Amino acid sequence: MVLRLTVSLFIKRFNVKYLPDDYDNKGQLRLPLSFWAILLLQARTWLLFVMAGASGQQGSQLLELCYPDNHSFWLGLCLGVPAAFGLLLTGYRQRLPRLWLAWRWVLLVTLVLTLLLPFFRSWQDDVGTSDLLLLTSLLDGVALLTLLYSRRLRDCFDPAENH
Repeated sequence: MVLRLTVSLFIKRFNVKYLPDDYDNKGQLRLPLSFWAILLLQARTWLLFVMAGASGQQGSQLLELCYPDNHSFWLGLCLGVPAAFGLLLTGYRQRLPRLWLAWRWVLLVTLVLTLLLPFFRSWQDDVGTSDLLLLTSLLDGVALLTLLYSRRLRDCFDPAENH
């Protein structure tokens, strides 16, 4: 309680958005845990693919459990490419600031597609939605709102805040 009051007084007194501990040794705003969770959520098909490959013979059963049709699996791999590339791009935020700034919008568009495509496919095929689909869609919606409205996350993509 006292620490929180001291921090808020420091921020108001010196007119800063973030404390010095929120920046790394390069002067960049540290990426919050929510960013890493969003990337892992978007790259979930790639993670499942790697886990299936590492598990050996049970890997095909694991893939069939989560992706009963091949089309959903390949679609998930395609939608996970921007997140996988975003993981690599985090190390180049200072070298490629315009690409980094644009990558937030790429991730947002990918999340919107990830939300819309399964419901469009289930509507088109008249197949009921599974609990897993509803759960991942809920998590994708939370990720979309976080990427849109989190001030800290927006500032991480702004080159002016990362000098």
